[in-house]
Amino acid sequence: MQVQSKIVDRQVGRNAELFAQSIAKLDTKERRYPYLRILISIMEQAHPEWNQAPHKDYQVAHIIHVMSQGALDSDEIAQVVRVRDEERGIFYD
Repeated sequence: MQVQSKIVDRQVGRNAELFAQSIAKLDTKERRYPYLRILISIMEQAHPEWNQAPHKDYQVAHIIHVMSQGALDSDEIAQVVRVRDEERGIFYD
């Protein structure tokens, strides 16, 4: 395992990066979905200020994409963020 010298997001740390990289190894969207929801929840708890951000779905997706070393698709992650938000009554245009 190759260890990065710099942590992408200090609020969630190295374990979240390793989790993102592990999620990327799952072969289908259906298998990745529940784990992406967990990781997104961790990100939201670490960054409550993002709940007010106009493009929160893309912000979270970009950070997780970088944490996975580009292995996870940003659009897939953003879609999961939007689904979670819509379940809580937050809708996107």
